[in-house]
Amino acid sequence: MTEVCKVYEEHLDKILEAQKKLPEEETILEISDFFDALGNPTRLKILFALIEDELCTCDLSNITGLSVSAISHQLRILKDRKIVAYRKDGKNVFYRLDDEHVREILKVALRHMEE
Repeated sequence: MTEVCKVYEEHLDKILEAQKKLPEEETILEISDFFDALGNPTRLKILFALIEDELCTCDLSNITGLSVSAISHQLRILKDRKIVAYRKDGKNVFYRLDDEHVREILKVALRHMEE
């Protein structure tokens, strides 16, 4: 027989307050997709390479040691999740972090791991 905790008590006021602060379900799913994209070592290498300046697909291929095709696949995922943006310059496509928030998230994660 499993023993039940005899001190179990719900704190309804705290539960209600926490529920009020939860983002909408769609937002939760978008954030989950965002962090899922960051959960891949190759994509993280790409993002850290882009933290200071934009780079083209060939540059990122050279930095990561992966084929241009493999890099393009990873960039498509990052682009779909609005983590990177791009601009075309003739035949070259240059990628950059989509905004300052992405840069800050990467820097905070790095600082956290260095503690």
